[in-house]
Amino acid sequence: MRRLITELFVSRFNNPALSELADAALLEVNGSRLAFSTDSHVVKPVEFPGGDIGKLSVCGTVNDLAVMGARPLCLSIGFILEEGLRFDLLERVVASAAEAAQAAGVEIVTGDTKVVAKGECDGIFVNTAGIGLRPLGHGLSGEPIVPGDVILVSGTLGDHGIAVLSAREGLTFQTNIESDCAPLNDLLETVLSKSAGVKWMRDPTRSGVAAVLTELVEQKPFGIIICETAIPVREDVHAVCELLGFDPLYLANEGKVLMVVEANDSHHVLETLRKHPLGQNAAIIGTITAESPGHVRIETTVGSLRRLQRPSGELLPRIC
Repeated sequence: MRRLITELFVSRFNNPALSELADAALLEVNGSRLAFSTDSHVVKPVEFPGGDIGKLSVCGTVNDLAVMGARPLCLSIGFILEEGLRFDLLERVVASAAEAAQAAGVEIVTGDTKVVAKGECDGIFVNTAGIGLRPLGHGLSGEPIVPGDVILVSGTLGDHGIAVLSAREGLTFQTNIESDCAPLNDLLETVLSKSAGVKWMRDPTRSGVAAVLTELVEQKPFGIIICETAIPVREDVHAVCELLGFDPLYLANEGKVLMVVEANDSHHVLETLRKHPLGQNAAIIGTITAESPGHVRIETTVGSLRRLQRPSGELLPRIC
């Protein structure tokens, strides 16, 4: 996917906004600083513990804008529906999208609907696009990432990936594992209004934290060390990962944010995150380092260092 994007799409559509390959394009229009993002959602199954494709589509685009330091303003939504789709399912998905938009404080102002013949679409696909206004609070710091900066995550990892897997494969567990799908804009606005030390943010969706961090250090003059024992993972999610051979660092999340923060502001940001309902399990998980530039290394529970490899494929296809 990374090669497809860079070698085909970016090379053909080349422009400064696109070449950043960020979660949203940053634009200036008549003096206004905007963020613009789009995403398509093909999650299977359409409904899963803790959410559905409607909630997921709204939260995903809201979060892509929010991590760029923007206040989401409005969304578009487009539906591709398979002939024969149950109307009660479509009603639930639309209601869920509306509730998620209301929770995020955004309006769905335009959209589109297409119906394709049976067998030409797997039930329902959704595309969303969103516009946001920057900055939020102090906004993201303009300072470059340097050794000594701290890496934070806003909560437990892998919840969404395991929730979708359990619904897809019909797995049952003694505990109820639900997706973390949620709009992050209120959490991030709270953080950015109280701190000027946040340098960078991303939501670790497809391929999880491993994909985001390995892309962050690619061709950069710094590396990353993360502490395995500091990574927050629910006990039941950890147990399922142990059983099935998954690494939570490679699992998708839909309601978490990764941050790089100046060291002297990191504990203040951590406290702010933990005071918010969506950040109660926030943790400092690593640091930016001058050693091993371009690589992410994990300090294991026994004190050794191992390299975190970039995902070579999608661990769970159609996760969002």
